[in-house]
Amino acid sequence: MRAIPFIASLALAASVTGAPAAADNHMAAYSALDLLGPCQEADNDARWGEFAETECEQYIMGFVGALKEIGAKSELGICAPEQNTADEVRWAFMRWVHASYSERKTMPASSALMATLKDDFPCN
Repeated sequence: MRAIPFIASLALAASVTGAPAAADNHMAAYSALDLLGPCQEADNDARWGEFAETECEQYIMGFVGALKEIGAKSELGICAPEQNTADEVRWAFMRWVHASYSERKTMPASSALMATLKDDFPCN
């Protein structure tokens, strides 16, 4: 009878300790191409475009919001647009990736988005 609670606690511990590793692997695998897909579908798919746009723009807004929190303007020289931020950055990201598609599509999405922001939205 004591074995059941012990086995249950081991299973719980394994699932809890395994979750962060799985999350890290998933995030590391999220490439510029993975983000590019929903960003492009936002304009190309009449039926599912709104959902794709939400996925793309929520990623972008979370990224830009985090940069603002850490002081990207003064620390990194990035001045994201104050109005229509999600759409402006989305279009800039798509142009940036397509400018050197073969090289950039395999980059981590976060690295590609950071490079986009540095290239397209520098503080003057």
